[in-house]
Amino acid sequence: MDFHVNSETATLKKLIIHSPDSGLGKVVPSKAQDWLFEDIVHLETMRKEEYDYYVKLLLFFLDPTKIKGKLSTIDNDTSRNFFIPGKPEYFKSENVIEFETLLTDILAKGDVKSKLVAAVAAIEECSYQEMEYFSSLSANELTRLLITGLDKEKGMYFSPVPNLIFTRDIGIMINDHFLLNKPAKLARRRESLLAKYVFFNHPMFANLRSNLIEIEENEEQFLMPEDEQSGKEETLEGGDVMMVAPNHLLIGISERTSVEAARQIMRKLFDKKVLTKVTLVKIPAKRDYMHIDTIFTQIKKNVWVLLASIGRTAEKHKRDLIWEDLGQRNKAEELMIKQFFIEDGLEKSRAFENLEDLLIDISMVDLKSDEPVKFVYSGNNTFPYGAREQWTDSCNLLVLKEGVAIGYDRNNKTSEAFVEAGFEVVHAKDLLEDLENGVKSVDSISDTIILLPSAELSRARGGSHCMSLPILRASL
Repeated sequence: MDFHVNSETATLKKLIIHSPDSGLGKVVPSKAQDWLFEDIVHLETMRKEEYDYYVKLLLFFLDPTKIKGKLSTIDNDTSRNFFIPGKPEYFKSENVIEFETLLTDILAKGDVKSKLVAAVAAIEECSYQEMEYFSSLSANELTRLLITGLDKEKGMYFSPVPNLIFTRDIGIMINDHFLLNKPAKLARRRESLLAKYVFFNHPMFANLRSNLIEIEENEEQFLMPEDEQSGKEETLEGGDVMMVAPNHLLIGISERTSVEAARQIMRKLFDKKVLTKVTLVKIPAKRDYMHIDTIFTQIKKNVWVLLASIGRTAEKHKRDLIWEDLGQRNKAEELMIKQFFIEDGLEKSRAFENLEDLLIDISMVDLKSDEPVKFVYSGNNTFPYGAREQWTDSCNLLVLKEGVAIGYDRNNKTSEAFVEAGFEVVHAKDLLEDLENGVKSVDSISDTIILLPSAELSRARGGSHCMSLPILRASL
């Protein structure tokens, strides 16, 4: 099976997702922030009333034979067996791939199971007896334990990994190579380990194995005194990586991604000749932003959705300097953009003052857009909705095909901005009914933003872009 991604907007063919598991229902207020959640969620609502719509949309666009003609039966089944791996009714698709099924597959191999159990027991500091017990479990039972931390017979052994719903952070396809990411927070270390074992051991990825790229700690870091190491760790998460054009990768330097990791990956990609242009976008290291895909994503070759306050920060900073010189204290957002590229066999660099300038350059130069570049602003650039709706993922959209993307229904002002930019805005439930009844077809849909119910999903601080790991798109 071939895997290849060279843009953010070409037709999506295959992706990896992870449906909300029981671990999300185990997040308690005292541990929510340690586990990188801002709030506790109502799991049943998140599943039945929100995420299931996401899965159904993905199937209609990527694997319609699994769902076309069955929507009424699926919706009327209160057990939700269609969405649960291991159930006879499960949709099991080769295009909409559940991470849990991949993990179960590799745990059926005895040698892989032994290695992974030992690795997890080490990072979770389990006892030897616990490790032996884990090894006695079936592949299905062990999968649930490794993801949720919970064994139905003996209770909780370690914390869940509730952020696994955000499969984007596991890794990213960069043309025909796959980058395995290295998370910054302890709460995500186990999911990173599980992903590494899946990609190195699952037969689906056999042809990709020689093209897997890992992030390594350099000797300068691990030879430092412990109190100096934390600020020098090489960490990178998928929300900070965007394959925006066939030869161009964006890497965000953020709260979760370090400059050391960004530099290491750029060097590996250049050395392997995977691409010839990498742009580093340093954003303010704060929870509001987290990753670059929380402040902008691409919808079409010439259309981007972004937070206006971060778009032209260099110009605002220059204006604010005048008042600072006069004694007024202002705190402008800091943004730095450095682009590195290979030209005539030499590595060169240049800088962009503003994010919008970079995005215009990508659309016009890299993607050869023949239409003017448009920006759709979070909250329609109206105070206070820009920041409010960015917080609930107005800038974090997954493109299903050029101009057709999934967003959240709670971001009303951003939806208004999309309408003003010439897009149709539809609710997921209505579109699914139209697709099922033949009123609309996937091929006929264009310039459309599909709104997911999002009261609970938005509490987890991640949108449809975060909840997706594209492994195959049509090639630009």
